[in-house]
Amino acid sequence: MNVNPESRIAALNLSLPPSPKPVGVYKPVLIVDKMLYVSGQGPMKDDGTLMTGRVGDNLNLEEGKLAARQVGLTMLSTIRSQIGDLNKIKRIVKVLGMVNSTSDFAQHPAVINGFSELMAQVFGDENGIGVRSAVGMFLPMNIVVEVEAVFELY
Repeated sequence: MNVNPESRIAALNLSLPPSPKPVGVYKPVLIVDKMLYVSGQGPMKDDGTLMTGRVGDNLNLEEGKLAARQVGLTMLSTIRSQIGDLNKIKRIVKVLGMVNSTSDFAQHPAVINGFSELMAQVFGDENGIGVRSAVGMFLPMNIVVEVEAVFELY
């Protein structure tokens, strides 16, 4: 069953933040054949600032999960700005979720669920859930979460 991501975003009343500009020498997205590769995205808020902090220190699991969801909204904004229409996406294939966390925090997959649950809402359970890794590390600019992903295009 095909899900219309653009319609789902409207039906869910989701607000996409501004698409961030690259902060280094890289492309935000790259299309190779029918695969869309998305560079690591951070949690951009509607005002253009980034959500910062460390899970297990000044942020709890739920706050980390909300930041991961915000990364999903940021990624959708980036994709839309680069390819014009999210309906060109067939499915999500691979996700790498990175959590800015303390060394004793061990629930990285639960944090990244914030991103994955959003993708399932937007693209449907069949096409919105792919393979995934979730790890903890120190992230640039002290952002809470960074996610990179690969999508299949129609």
